[in-house]
Amino acid sequence: MSDLHRFPWRRAASFAAVLALSACSSQQGCRTSWPFGKDATLVVTVEKAARRNLIELVVATGKIQPVTQVKISPEVSGEIIELPVKEGQIVHQGDVLVKIRPDFYDAAVRQAEASFQTSRSGKDQSIANAAKAEAEFKRAAELFARKLVSESEYDSARTGFDAAKAMVDSSGHQVEQAAAFLKKAQEDLLKTTIRAPMDGTVSKLISEKGERVVGTGMMAGTEIMTVAELGVMEARVEVGEVDVVLIAPGQKTRLEVDSFKDRKFAGTVTQVARSAKTTSAGQQSEATKFEVRIRIEDKEPFLPGMSVTAEVETQYRTNVITVPIQSVTTRLPKTNDLSGAVAAAEKKSGPEAKGELELIMPKRKAPKAPEVVFGYSGGKVQLLPVKRGISDDTYYEILSGLMEGQEIVTGSFKAISRELEEGKPVKLEDPTTKKGNRPSAAP
Repeated sequence: MSDLHRFPWRRAASFAAVLALSACSSQQGCRTSWPFGKDATLVVTVEKAARRNLIELVVATGKIQPVTQVKISPEVSGEIIELPVKEGQIVHQGDVLVKIRPDFYDAAVRQAEASFQTSRSGKDQSIANAAKAEAEFKRAAELFARKLVSESEYDSARTGFDAAKAMVDSSGHQVEQAAAFLKKAQEDLLKTTIRAPMDGTVSKLISEKGERVVGTGMMAGTEIMTVAELGVMEARVEVGEVDVVLIAPGQKTRLEVDSFKDRKFAGTVTQVARSAKTTSAGQQSEATKFEVRIRIEDKEPFLPGMSVTAEVETQYRTNVITVPIQSVTTRLPKTNDLSGAVAAAEKKSGPEAKGELELIMPKRKAPKAPEVVFGYSGGKVQLLPVKRGISDDTYYEILSGLMEGQEIVTGSFKAISRELEEGKPVKLEDPTTKKGNRPSAAP
């Protein structure tokens, strides 16, 4: 059974084709056009290159943090016996934040005071001994001068006096050492009461009353709370290594905080990190990021840890020629200098052809694709190499290759990126129908 009998719709199509051919054979000038043939005309949109002001932005995300915040950790260890503040409470400089049980440190002070007094008594005794040794030495010297005592007795008296003076110096050092121990013990006792180092808000409270904490004398210590100045906040965002070189202190920034919808806040870059952020293990993260700090100029009830998106204005251009971003594409050259040599070598066969190709191919570098736009004139497009500058979210700055008012193709994306070629005829999209990039039948 033939295909025409198995598939009836094929018979109908064949019959329609015969009728069409018969009709054309009886009329001169009849031509058949298929809407999606290779000669179909592309429908495009165009726009004139115009002058605009451009602001190039670097977008980064991060968190809001206070500019000034202090982590409160004890310098001495012990049990918390008083914790008179709560999280969110406003405190003033000098207010009591924490009290640690002082019994051990009070006893240490009393012991140090006793040692200090003992050392002072020892010094007084050594001074008295030195005075006695000095009197004996003077008497021995007088008697020795009159030949009433032997030289050995005179030397013994002198040695006793020298030793007594050395004991005075030693006892003096012991007093100084005891005084230092006493001072340290008194300071440790004072450190059992922790006071607010500044005016601020208790933004984080970690420890509880009755908890034992470790001092910072030999290790990191226990973090009890954080006091922050919430009136002055900053955004700490992470910027990639490609964009961080464009950012510098003083640049203006627009900030979007997730907690304040449909609002933007002003900010200024104050600090750019000079080294990449690292993980806790000390190794750089897979995506290299640098921290940028942005002072928030607006006063709102921001809280530490709120998510923020920053748009940093890195470059600004005034009254420059611009085109839509989607209009700029790249086109590779169709040929290069070694194409003929490669084609000739490929026609040969055997070891000779293989040797020529091995010599040619390493020299055959891939050509760099230049950036171009497609100009529109008289129903055709023209390939125009351009050099672009900065960009915003919508437009590129064109440094060379275009004139103001020159019409260029802006759509569709498929046509610009793949289908358009030098001199190819196109058709402008009807603004009333907005059919998009649909090929139309050739006239």
